[in-house]
Amino acid sequence: MNNSFGQITIAREILLIETVQRGDLDVVVDGYGKLISNKQLLISTLTNARVKEIVLKPGALVEKGSVIVRLENPELQQQLDDEQQQLAQKQGNLRQLKLTQKRELLLDEADLAQIKANLQSATIKRKAEQQLLVKGIISTLSFEQTRLHEVQFRQRIEFLQLRTEQLREVHLEAINIMEQGINQQQRRVVTAQSRLASLDVQAVFSGVLQKLSVELGQNLLAGQTIGLIGSVSDLVAIIKVPQSQAQQISLRQQAVIDTRSDKITGHVTRIDPIVTNNTVSIEIALPKNLPSSARPELSVDGQIIIAKLNNILYLKRPANIKSNTEALLYKVDKTKHQASQQAIQFGQQAGRYIEVLNGAKINERYIISDLVNIKETVSTLNID
Repeated sequence: MNNSFGQITIAREILLIETVQRGDLDVVVDGYGKLISNKQLLISTLTNARVKEIVLKPGALVEKGSVIVRLENPELQQQLDDEQQQLAQKQGNLRQLKLTQKRELLLDEADLAQIKANLQSATIKRKAEQQLLVKGIISTLSFEQTRLHEVQFRQRIEFLQLRTEQLREVHLEAINIMEQGINQQQRRVVTAQSRLASLDVQAVFSGVLQKLSVELGQNLLAGQTIGLIGSVSDLVAIIKVPQSQAQQISLRQQAVIDTRSDKITGHVTRIDPIVTNNTVSIEIALPKNLPSSARPELSVDGQIIIAKLNNILYLKRPANIKSNTEALLYKVDKTKHQASQQAIQFGQQAGRYIEVLNGAKINERYIISDLVNIKETVSTLNID
């Protein structure tokens, strides 16, 4: 020490005095940012419409199915009526087709029944004439004519049965074609109903209405954005850190998010490659069970733990002291009334604390106040 600088006296109450300690410290990168919804969904209109009623405003909690705004478009009701009318007509045509087909089948069945009856009569006649032929009562020509009639009736029965089978196949295909048309029309009706129902714009999941982009009476085009819904419980933190420190951050590193009311532990899941205003955005994944203080768009502070220092000497960081530097501090003696300059080698900064590499021992007390001007002229302080 150079005692030629002289001494001055400083009141104790204006000094910050801290003790050198030993223990474990976390090396952190500090940042600031906000909580955002991890699940977000833009809501848009499916068709041209006019804003009839605004039911919910930004910040409102919504449940799945909650109506946010109501729109109106009279043309959609007319379109639905037209599609339903066409569906009813197609269904009526199908019923008429089935009745016509049934009538055709009944006629075929009547013809078949008549020919079967004729065949039965021809068979009886042929059996009777066969006996008469043996006795020589009728001629062979007459018998052959009767037998030929019986064969013809059998052939006509086979033909009618084949025709009826083919007619059934034709009928089935005609029904299938018409039912396909009905199914297509039913889909048109469902689409029209859906477009009409979409005039009541609803939330598709529970969350918070973060943004509403329309005004009462506004005319909207199909696909135009109406609002933004974000999840309430499924949140992530976006923390901005200095570009100079971002290179020390890597994925999976632990982080602590401070909501001012609670501290939430998470981990790094994404590092934005784009630098904005000398800061880098870091995404922090958070647990599912969050405290009540956590909500979307809440401003928060964040600490990302980039390393852990175990069993080291450390001191609350003095004013104007940076990592991995050497500086002069005033060490308070045992009387607590005097302090003398001591050169200390510092290591890594850990939040409010800094690692002591050399020059200080555990339980020694140092003034950490900003005394840069005094250090240049006075080596020893009197503390009153």
